[in-house]
Amino acid sequence: MKEKKSEKQITGMSCAACALRIEEALKGLDGIIDANVNLALEKASVVYNKEQLSDKDIEKTITDLGYGVVSKKIIIDVSGMSCATCASVIEDGLFKLDGVSKVSVNLATNTATVEYSSSEVATNKLLETIKDLGYEGKISTEKQGDQEKGIKEQEIQKQKTRFLVSAAFSLPLMVIMVFHMTGLQVPEFLTSDLLQLILATPVQFWAGYQFYRDSYYAIKAKSANMSVLVALGTTSAYLYSVISMIWGKELGISGVYFETSAMIITLIILGKYFEAIAKGKTSEAIKKLMGLSAKTAWVQRDGNFVELPTNEVEIGDIILVRPGEKIPVDGVIISGSSAIDESMVTGESLPVDKGVGDYVIGATINKLGSFTFKATKVGEDTFLAQVIRIVEEAQGSKAPVQRFADSVSARFVPTVIIIAVATFFMWIVFLERGNFTTALMNFIAVLVIACPCALGLATPTSIMVGTGKGAENGILIKGGEYLEKTHKINALVMDKTGTLTKGEPEVTDIVSVGLLSEQELLLYAASAESKSEHPLASAIVKKAKGLELKEVDTFQAIVGRGLSAKVDKKTVVIGNRLLMQEESIDYSEYEMEIESFERQGKTVMLVAMDGAFSGFIAVADTIKENSKAVVATLKEMDIQVYMITGDNWRTANAVAEKLGIDNVLAEVLPEHKADEVLKLKEQGLVVGMAGDGINDAPALATSDVGFALGTGTDVAMEAAHITLLNGDLALIPAAIDLSHKTMKNIRENLFWALFYNSLGIPLAAFGLLSPVIAGAAMAFSSVSVVTNSLRLKRWQNPYGYLKGGKVVE
Repeated sequence: MKEKKSEKQITGMSCAACALRIEEALKGLDGIIDANVNLALEKASVVYNKEQLSDKDIEKTITDLGYGVVSKKIIIDVSGMSCATCASVIEDGLFKLDGVSKVSVNLATNTATVEYSSSEVATNKLLETIKDLGYEGKISTEKQGDQEKGIKEQEIQKQKTRFLVSAAFSLPLMVIMVFHMTGLQVPEFLTSDLLQLILATPVQFWAGYQFYRDSYYAIKAKSANMSVLVALGTTSAYLYSVISMIWGKELGISGVYFETSAMIITLIILGKYFEAIAKGKTSEAIKKLMGLSAKTAWVQRDGNFVELPTNEVEIGDIILVRPGEKIPVDGVIISGSSAIDESMVTGESLPVDKGVGDYVIGATINKLGSFTFKATKVGEDTFLAQVIRIVEEAQGSKAPVQRFADSVSARFVPTVIIIAVATFFMWIVFLERGNFTTALMNFIAVLVIACPCALGLATPTSIMVGTGKGAENGILIKGGEYLEKTHKINALVMDKTGTLTKGEPEVTDIVSVGLLSEQELLLYAASAESKSEHPLASAIVKKAKGLELKEVDTFQAIVGRGLSAKVDKKTVVIGNRLLMQEESIDYSEYEMEIESFERQGKTVMLVAMDGAFSGFIAVADTIKENSKAVVATLKEMDIQVYMITGDNWRTANAVAEKLGIDNVLAEVLPEHKADEVLKLKEQGLVVGMAGDGINDAPALATSDVGFALGTGTDVAMEAAHITLLNGDLALIPAAIDLSHKTMKNIRENLFWALFYNSLGIPLAAFGLLSPVIAGAAMAFSSVSVVTNSLRLKRWQNPYGYLKGGKVVE
């Protein structure tokens, strides 16, 4: 099965019912594996089987429901076209690509305008396709613009215009309402029913068109949403007024309520305007990250350096970076040196010295010298692009707590309509028998006081702000599910080497027990270990620096035990006790001495040559400065801390004692780390796992929440649920605190949304709220939820003082 993921920017959603309707329609398609629609982000994230379904089918499903799908647009300068046939060939070739929804090639301007899904097809693929067709394509240097930002600003401007126009027409009607409420005489020129009709009609059918259009598609899909409530309520007031104005005497009714319908629509549009502004602020973290990238790069072409747009840089290009410039893409320095500000990655304000062979990250800032580097990752593969992608996916994901809000929202509108109808009959039959006007006003009040928007926005807006704040502080959370789970963690398993320790062990002792001197033992051991990638091997090779290593004929790494190699025609075996036992090598005479080193927290590697025990090398790994403080903080948070390691029990217990860790899992082979995590989960614990190595990946994936140190391997970061970008352990308690604060914020949002509706609907049903007041309350309920979510933006890492084991300003 060919599984693909696609993201769609959607326009026209007004409430949670809209999001649920789209989600259910998508999930009903053959070939859909998963679909998630986020109201706050106005995005749909879809995973589907490419063999059964196409990207265009997904878009059609969304548009058939009455919503819009926004494609990313790019302009490509095309050279080599000579006639209309050329333009047609390029159009056809690009349109066949998955994710491309529209192509327009203009022969006169030599440009191709392409609308596409960036999650389906990369810009490089578009350029490659044009090249394969025999033409040259280059992304236009004209300002492409931030499309998503433009869409949001367009929506804000649209609602602002609607509000200003409807407010201008509604203002005279509001004056009538105020005069009526205060008992004052209405100015004579405003008493004309015809004038009120003229003022109310543009508001009802121009400003309110969006509610009618949305209602049509909702009812067509056998569903109901906020727009249905608004359209039903305001149309009732408007039509009653028209009927009263024309046939009032014949029907025995009097009075018009044009001001009611007009003011409700005006206030709701004002609420949507403020909501659009507030929702725009929830995604500022993404905008900040996007703003970090360099726009141009000095790339070597034909022996000279020329300035090109960053998106034209290719893997293998040689790039020049001068003082004060941003590094455009990821790569390796090939000449020169400098100090680089990597604070956007590590959070460290001090520049890092870099020279030939060192890795540099795109969007970091070159402070001092000039250097050239070879591009190794460009476009969507750069570190910054991956961070942005993870944050976008996290912000578009759903937390488990949202299922509750979704289930309530799905039944909300039909329930409100039933209550509104019941209210009408209750008043007209029992409370004020025959008083149609009072019954109608209370019917309208019930319809417009109810707001499913607040429920729909309660969770996603908090998740957006929470994951954004995490990214700003070096905590990369892969989804709302993990942001929610993190605050439940009550057990944390921490790998020793590279996580609690620096992962840079040093040789402390060399003991030879045979004919070889200590230097000769080191020489043979270093020669064998030179073929190994293990951190302990690196320590031995580093210790032998200056010695001429011997030739290695054969080499075999024995996972979890050590190695065997043929060095200078001698069989060298280096490893732990288990390996010695398997090789039938007797070391028992030196057991007490070995144990003595282990009690000091040192790792002892036993060395045998040609079947005889030859000695051992003790290696110690330095504990990170803040490991002990972080462990103490986690214990204060009532979290059980476990240290897991392949080291023997004596060494493990010695290190654990220094760190204040009570629970030790020692002599655990790499392939069994995940089993240990599983055992803790089976005890009913919510288990977090922190690690940085390849052998930690299965355990990270098995845990409820896996924390990968950003200084570790790509495999560990891929398997983990949360990545700590600078490898700082203090970010673990910080992530837990952020999770607590976000979940508290979500609970507040859900409480107020439910409280508001639980209180507002009965008040309206019993005639204690006028329709206009009800409309105003409904309009601002969702604004209050989004505003409360924005309070999370004030979150600051409360454990910053733990960084590096010292107070950090």
